[in-house]
Amino acid sequence: MDKLRITEIFLSIQGESSFVGWPTVFVRLTGCPLRCVYCDTAYAFSGGEIRTISGILKQVRAYQTRHVCVTGGEPLAQPGCLMLLRSLAEAGYAVSLETSGALDIAEVDRRVVKVMDLKTPSSGEEGRNIYANIEHLLSRDQVKFVIMNRDDYRWSVEILHKYRLSERCEVLFSPANGEQDPKELAEMILADRLSVRFQLQLHKILWGDTPGK
Repeated sequence: MDKLRITEIFLSIQGESSFVGWPTVFVRLTGCPLRCVYCDTAYAFSGGEIRTISGILKQVRAYQTRHVCVTGGEPLAQPGCLMLLRSLAEAGYAVSLETSGALDIAEVDRRVVKVMDLKTPSSGEEGRNIYANIEHLLSRDQVKFVIMNRDDYRWSVEILHKYRLSERCEVLFSPANGEQDPKELAEMILADRLSVRFQLQLHKILWGDTPGK
């Protein structure tokens, strides 16, 4: 439980979520049980190296920044992720977790900000969503919808209203890179008066699809 398989640890600018713009250390765990069609981190599905939590924290400290994001792959696919999150929080970092809605989030440390991606129909993984996870979201957590087309948008609006997500936490609508036109998505959000945050991936605007950025 005190060891995890890690693809990479690197310093970059957070490109998404309410932490966008902050210098952030990213700890990318290896492995994911999902295969979303728009995935941009398939290189993290396998490989990596085994690291101890103490070794991970030592490398994180060397970057001398407050924000840490644990991501993947799917971080929660490794049981040791919960201990890593707890250890980072206890060390005083502002910790966020990027996770799908397909794994149980009930045991995630309450000090960690959960950014949960509910999978849209075009992702190919809609059937993996665990909607019971919504009950475990706190007000500072976030739900993200990656939208590929108008059908995804309509589905996302339906889920938004069905579960009253905007009353529970912040909701993010993000256009799938190279699929959904960002301007069109922004205009749909405005036309429907949605209480959601439109977001672009800032890191891709800055560095494109360069891994480790």
